[in-house]
This record gives sequence, structure tokens and C-alpha cells, in this order.
Amino acid sequence: MHNAGLHIFDTAIGPCGSAWRGQGIAGLQLAEGTAAATLARLRKRFPDLDEATPDADVSAVEAAVIALLAGGNPSFDFVQLDMRGVPEFHQQVYAIARGIARGHTLTYGDIARRLGDVGLSRAVGQALGANPFAPVVPCHRVLGASGNGGFSAHGGVGTKLRMLAIEDTKGLQFSMF
Repeated sequence: MHNAGLHIFDTAIGPCGSAWRGQGIAGLQLAEGTAAATLARLRKRFPDLDEATPDADVSAVEAAVIALLAGGNPSFDFVQLDMRGVPEFHQQVYAIARGIARGHTLTYGDIARRLGDVGLSRAVGQALGANPFAPVVPCHRVLGASGNGGFSAHGGVGTKLRMLAIEDTKGLQFSMF
């Protein structure tokens, strides 16, 4: 990836956005309702970046996001994330979450156990709530132990449920309470 910038692109759930720097994707933004709202959210997160035309690497990431949100099963293994400023614990959580296959889920406790301490479940939820790389880091695939949980993207739990439905997640029993 060369240069840096912000870009808005259309998906099945609305206009999403990307932010990149020379080290990779610095952030992705799920749809905020309108292109202007999505761009405003990106600008708030990345005030040092301006709108730009994405290079081939960024365009490939955007194409994979578009495919996922249209019901496809693209691989995100090629996506290089710019983790500068991301706490080490969050990086560990994101690495585990990236391994959750389309159509499957884990619980916050599952991830905490993989990190060695089920007591970290709340911290796992906080890390996922701060996820700057959705859906490459598929935080929508992580649920509470009772099948509930929040979602920090625009639309909250409704957006999470929509994304899981697009992915035809098996055995999904999700409660908003």
C-alpha cells in the first residue's frame, strides 16, 4: 500500500469506508446510514487523512468487504492491518476473532479462554467494541454466553443480526436483552 487516505464505497448494507496508510488498513467503517455520515465518522477517527483514490491493495480490501456484505465468503487473510496505536491485548483478541469462519460464532468467554483466563471476558468485549477493522476483524461473530451482546456499529444489535443473517450463521439464537 502506498500513500494514505479515506474512501467511501457502496455495499449491500450502505456506504462503508476505508482508511489506509503505508503500513496497511488503518481502519474500516461500517455504514453509518449515509455516505456523508460514514465519511464524517472516518474523519473524526482519522483527522490527519483526506479523501483519496484507493490503490489496488485498498481496492482489493474494499472488494472483499463488498463481497462479504453481499453474502459471499471472501478471504481476508491477505489484508494487512496497521496496528499502530492498537493495544497489545486488543491485537491478541483481534487475531483470534479473525480466525472465526463465516457462518460461525464464538462467545466472549471462548476468546477469553483462548487467551488463558475466562475472567477476561469483559475485557474481550471492550476490545471488540473498540475494533477499528470491522468486518475484517469480524466482531459481529462474537456473542455473549447467553446469545446476547451489543454492537458498537451504527444500528447496534440490528446491524450485527443483519450481518450474521447475510452470512447465514447456523443455529443463531440471539437475544437483544
